[in-house]
Amino acid sequence: MRFFEDIEVGQRRELGPFTFTADSIKRFAAQFDPQRFHLDEEEGRKSLFGGLAASGWHVGSVCMKLMVADGQRLAREAVARGEKVAVWGPSPGFRELRWIKPVLAGDTIHFFSEVESLRTSDSRPEWGIVQARNTGTNQRGELVFSFLATAFVPRRNAGA
Repeated sequence: MRFFEDIEVGQRRELGPFTFTADSIKRFAAQFDPQRFHLDEEEGRKSLFGGLAASGWHVGSVCMKLMVADGQRLAREAVARGEKVAVWGPSPGFRELRWIKPVLAGDTIHFFSEVESLRTSDSRPEWGIVQARNTGTNQRGELVFSFLATAFVPRRNAGA
């Protein structure tokens, strides 16, 4: 993972794609969001979605999984280069969560993260605060998912 000083506004990371199958949609919904249009194809077709739709929470969970996997990949690459790895802090939250278009069975969503703002923490000078817009785009290039995340990122030279 990168240190605060290594991050710039506008940096964009491709987090990866994920295909939402009917089975994965139903499995997630059965456990976490058991609404009819997430559980049954016919009910999905009769709904406003027009097909079996993934839960928005499922889409968000996949995005989180891909963010973590990308961070782990970046850390492994840094270690392989002999660099110190920045261990990010917790997230104080997110806002502007939007499920813009339905994600239907068979859709492949490509997830991205783009840095929107950076600032140092007033109360903890050893940390910076990064805000990034995380998005998902379907195979037709349509934006389907978006949220603004905030994370604490260690500063390389906080005491200097």
